[in-house]
Amino acid sequence: MPSDLADASVIVPAYRAGATIGRALESIAAQTLRPREVIVVDDGSDDDTFEAARSRTGAMRDISLKVFRQANQGAGAARNRALGEASGYYVAFLDADDEWLPKKLARSLSCLEDTDRVLVAHNYLLFENGTDRVIDTARRFREAGTPFVGLYRKGYIGTCTVVARRDAVLAAGGFDSTLLAAQDFDLWLTMLGKPGARFEVFDEALSRYHISQGGITSQTDRRLKCCLEIARRHAPALKAHPGSVLASLWFRIIAVHYEAVAVYLERKDSASALMTCLRLPVNLFVLSMAALFGRQVNRKTQAS
Repeated sequence: MPSDLADASVIVPAYRAGATIGRALESIAAQTLRPREVIVVDDGSDDDTFEAARSRTGAMRDISLKVFRQANQGAGAARNRALGEASGYYVAFLDADDEWLPKKLARSLSCLEDTDRVLVAHNYLLFENGTDRVIDTARRFREAGTPFVGLYRKGYIGTCTVVARRDAVLAAGGFDSTLLAAQDFDLWLTMLGKPGARFEVFDEALSRYHISQGGITSQTDRRLKCCLEIARRHAPALKAHPGSVLASLWFRIIAVHYEAVAVYLERKDSASALMTCLRLPVNLFVLSMAALFGRQVNRKTQAS
């Protein structure tokens, strides 16, 4: 491995990404600090995703490019397959329809190396209708407090902004492939539920998300359901931290519904927005009872 490459593996799940995978890989090759390897897993695409990824091998500037193909199992399973093939001390994530800005890896590793943090993340650009909009994720985490509770209540950090220690990801069991959305949020919570685990979200926009109606990030209904399941799943762990379990649970449930309603209204889907509002009181009651009196829900991980 050339000495100027970072000891990091980049995980790229891909599905029907023949038109965009080249852009994603080019953004990795253009990093001011390049990773040692990139691992692409084609999750059963019926287009030329696999061939398009392999064709980039000669353009990766000394970065090892490994491309695998599997039957369609979802983004979580594809990321787990890539994790199993990874050899870097750190792992970073990029979806095949998104891209990194040139200083992303260098700035992320500068915040992660020689610290006790298990992961770092940052702001990002949302590219839609031909324009970029900065999404300020860092503002949600500026107050001091317990890392686990902060992430549980305030939620979203973009997958393609995260760089993490591979050993911490594996110790948490990887991604739960039974979740159809928000597998990343579930994993970050599991990692931060370990004693002493810390993270940082820093105030720079270094990744670009491209919005598409068929993309991984655009399935609002599915994401709402999975986020509620994750809120219930991790609620028992709140008992080990200062503060009210129910307050944190309600904060999270209300936030998830609010985010879904905002998306529906932006799409001018008032019927779905109204139904989401009507479900809120029911979900508050049902999930509160489940969190307080229900059984612990185990994650479906690589080892289970």
